[in-house]
Amino acid sequence: MEYFKYHATLQHRPLLHLLSALLFMISSIPGSLSEIKDTRILDDSRPLIIFEQFGYAKGGKTEIIINDFSWKSRRQKSTSPEQLNPSSLGFFLVTDSAFSLMVNESEYTPGFCPLTSKYIKIVYKFEKLLPNSSYNGSAVIDDPDEYVLLFGNCQPEFQVSMDVKTEMYNFQNNGKKDYLPAGETQLPLLYFVFFCIYTFFLGLWASICMKNRPILDKIHIIMAALLLVKALKLVCASEDKLFVSRTGTPHGWDVAFYVFGFFKGIMLFTVIILIGTGWSFLKPYLQEREKNVLMTVIPLQVLENIAYVVINETGPATKDWMAWNHMFLLIDIICCAAVFFPIIWSIRSLKEASRTDGKAARNLQKLTLFKQFYIVVVGYLYFTRIVVPSSANVLSYRFEWIVYAAAEGASLAFYIFIFYKFQPTERNPYLVIDDQEEIEARQILEEDDSFEL
Repeated sequence: MEYFKYHATLQHRPLLHLLSALLFMISSIPGSLSEIKDTRILDDSRPLIIFEQFGYAKGGKTEIIINDFSWKSRRQKSTSPEQLNPSSLGFFLVTDSAFSLMVNESEYTPGFCPLTSKYIKIVYKFEKLLPNSSYNGSAVIDDPDEYVLLFGNCQPEFQVSMDVKTEMYNFQNNGKKDYLPAGETQLPLLYFVFFCIYTFFLGLWASICMKNRPILDKIHIIMAALLLVKALKLVCASEDKLFVSRTGTPHGWDVAFYVFGFFKGIMLFTVIILIGTGWSFLKPYLQEREKNVLMTVIPLQVLENIAYVVINETGPATKDWMAWNHMFLLIDIICCAAVFFPIIWSIRSLKEASRTDGKAARNLQKLTLFKQFYIVVVGYLYFTRIVVPSSANVLSYRFEWIVYAAAEGASLAFYIFIFYKFQPTERNPYLVIDDQEEIEARQILEEDDSFEL
């Protein structure tokens, strides 16, 4: 997005500076916000309030219903009370490209108000404010693009309160409404395909575990549970998107999605940490520092999932929505960083043990496996946390589904790697001792600096 290019020009224009920050943040709003929403605004004086982001096809439509609208001055003790001009309040749509034009327009317009810009599309502009009245507005999209719905208050000395219902949708070929953005219509099928893949994956893993029951460890059972909740989360995501597409509401599937997403998030980080410590492979117990890492990550994952639910269910119109976004990102960074400590500790421990226990060949195999695991975890977290979100700002809004496909594809590849490398087989490097290559292995450990972290 281009908003930071105009940062310097907005230093002395608080309204547009705020718009710049808000529209940049909107790129991280989850897709589930694009549905029928009811939002309550209470005593809010923000110049701009973001409601929704939606990718429109030609002929798409936005509808809003405003109820219980009221206002009051923030300067109640003023001797000369100001009058509210209804035309200074309204809802409008703006695109990414139109924003830069609006900035240029503001440079040459004294007392600039976004509602007067020629680069926006008005959805509803107040003319008269009557008590106990309901207001309706709509706009048909002639130029397909990704739009953001905002409420503009060009008299921020007044606080406004209102109930707002928003509907944003496109039309299918058969004339029915589709409440999913133009770039997300493929998501129900996409999630269902991945659900089928993970179901097959779970069956295959169960078969491997049954065949190798004598050498089965507890970690393998936990890994099976991870596959189960991952598959359930995907089928709930598919049904959620399907119902939103048809009706505008998820009909309860969002609750199931949040529940299984909660367990999947906790179990994924737990599996990574337990494998990183070598629990049930190298040792039947966890050291105190490893327990501390696990006991730190699990509560953080609980908070992260709470923040995720709040972000999805409240929307950017809520005053503290940005704070929840920042908390979500901060917790995710902390959890991602925490999982590396057990892996690094295990690599260092194996490196030191190779110099004293006389089992260099076995330690070399273990070190190689842990090194591969470390690299794959780094790559997975970097791709899903940095590359995928960044690509969302590069791709056209019509291909937004590719971002979701890339994230799920990377997750599947990561799962396949860890499940293959740490499957319960006799040939697992944890269980094999090859004394014939002891001398060569000891020399490699002494000369290879790649195991130093």
